[in-house]
Amino acid sequence: MSGGIEYVIEQRPFMVRRTVRWVDCDPAGVAYTGRFTDYLIGAVMHFYAHIGWGPEASAKGGGNGGLACKHMSLTFHKSLPPGSVVDIRIQVGDIRVRTFDLHAHAFLPDGQLAFEGVFSPICVTPHEMRSLALPQALRDALQQHQRISGDEHA
Repeated sequence: MSGGIEYVIEQRPFMVRRTVRWVDCDPAGVAYTGRFTDYLIGAVMHFYAHIGWGPEASAKGGGNGGLACKHMSLTFHKSLPPGSVVDIRIQVGDIRVRTFDLHAHAFLPDGQLAFEGVFSPICVTPHEMRSLALPQALRDALQQHQRISGDEHA
């Protein structure tokens, strides 16, 4: 698999490869802080597609609910100049009644941690944006990718 600025490279653990573009960078020559949010959300969207649960699935699903962002956090460890390549690993953390956590760890080719984050979606009705319990099919798909305690940086 090659080409593009962002694509899936592994199914288990789930991993997306992202290349920093020149347009992503500020005058100092490193990726803008706000672009890291794009990198995280891009990897999350690939993960949703992988488990069969994304915007397309919820649009067809009728009553399954959509996933809206409830919480997101990022911690930066390395600056990323244009051409930098990071592999963003997504693992499922806690699964609750209406929400769950996706943990992201982005590694440089030499294994250094570039950034890490948590994305916590909430299951909602698409039109009223009222919270719903996670459908069992979604819960089952998430459990297949749930991380084992203590393997955050493995």
